[in-house]
Amino acid sequence: MNTKKIYALLIAMSVSTVFVCAQPTVYPADPQSKAFVIQGATIHKGNGEVIEQGTLVFDNGKISYVGSGSANVPAGAEIIQANGKHVYPGFIATNTNLGLVEVSSVRATVDFAEVGDNNAHVRSLIAYNTDSKVINTLRSNGVLLAQVTPEGGLIPGQSSVVQLDAWNWEDAAYKVDEGIHINWPTVRFGRGFFGGGQQNPAAQKERIQKEIDLLNDFLYEAKGYAEADKDEAFNARLGAFKKVFSGERKVYVHANKANDIIAAVSFFKRLGIKPVIVGGGEAHLVVDLLKDNAIPVIINQSHALPSSTDEDVYLPYKQAKLLDDAGILVAYNIEGFWQQRNLPFMAGTAAAYGLDREKALALITGNTAKILGISDKTGTLEVGKDANLFISDGDALDMLGNALDRAFIQGRDIDLTDLHKQLFERYKHKYHLTAE
Repeated sequence: MNTKKIYALLIAMSVSTVFVCAQPTVYPADPQSKAFVIQGATIHKGNGEVIEQGTLVFDNGKISYVGSGSANVPAGAEIIQANGKHVYPGFIATNTNLGLVEVSSVRATVDFAEVGDNNAHVRSLIAYNTDSKVINTLRSNGVLLAQVTPEGGLIPGQSSVVQLDAWNWEDAAYKVDEGIHINWPTVRFGRGFFGGGQQNPAAQKERIQKEIDLLNDFLYEAKGYAEADKDEAFNARLGAFKKVFSGERKVYVHANKANDIIAAVSFFKRLGIKPVIVGGGEAHLVVDLLKDNAIPVIINQSHALPSSTDEDVYLPYKQAKLLDDAGILVAYNIEGFWQQRNLPFMAGTAAAYGLDREKALALITGNTAKILGISDKTGTLEVGKDANLFISDGDALDMLGNALDRAFIQGRDIDLTDLHKQLFERYKHKYHLTAE
């Protein structure tokens, strides 16, 4: 091969590499530089209130007006005519390893767990990867914030709430280290036929008691450390619970079985801690305990089978209503990362099985914000709160209606392009397809 051909080949390879790298690139939005006025839309505030033919105004990242009729239009504002469309607060994903894993089968992209049982000092936020290609696929369905959570061990570590349009984890941080997660000791199952069965009940009981004792000893030591003089030698694991005992940081207890929930609530009550139950597969069986102690519950996704063969097959669809009817603050959770984009459709299923539609919306907006301690800033569309919202052509809790026109995070007009859409356009072009 002559020199000219070699140079031509190298140039072609370089150009193709540039196109490959550039194809999935989406840039975070610049800070809000002008006011926006949305007119004529059906506004779902996230607190149960709906405004028909409403108007919403936001400037400098904050909502300044939301109501019916007309409002004062700030000078230089962009007016968005949204007649027939719907405006929602941004959905909030909880208990997710989004940004901590990109490809589950590739170890180098997995960073959601540390070695050991006690990692109370581990902060998921600093491992959060804002360049994940999964993040933008969530935004396309209205998920604008997420609680990034570590996994594994007895005490996996600390979660943080992030907004999903950022250059780096510092920019993404919305509420830093807002809670510590604990996996309540429970029965483990083997890998036998169809999932196996309980292995060695005596050994299981002994292990569970040992783990509870370890947790008990550690938390009482942490309480003593929190009450000690400042001259006490620094201990990162014990220090992580200082803000728990002062009430500034939440404890999320992952438990599903009714007896585990009872044990966990009683355990933390002795320490003066009101936990949040995550999972709550059998939370509907202990509603009196949860209500009497004002314990919020983040229940697992509704698109699942019941945990027991003698339960109503539709129980996962109805559970949110059962808890809401009992007066319990409840939100939704989907495990993992990529499936978070289906969060609104889980809420839609709850509505289809009896829960009021605006209450179903609150499962992933207002209720979630209250549980995560960010309801002063987001979760509902109210004056003074961050402009985290989106405009949808139809009902955003329905797969057929969820079609976003615009989305804003803290007033920033974010790009709704994602890798899925880009691949669709790529192969539509390849096969010369046209929209019908």
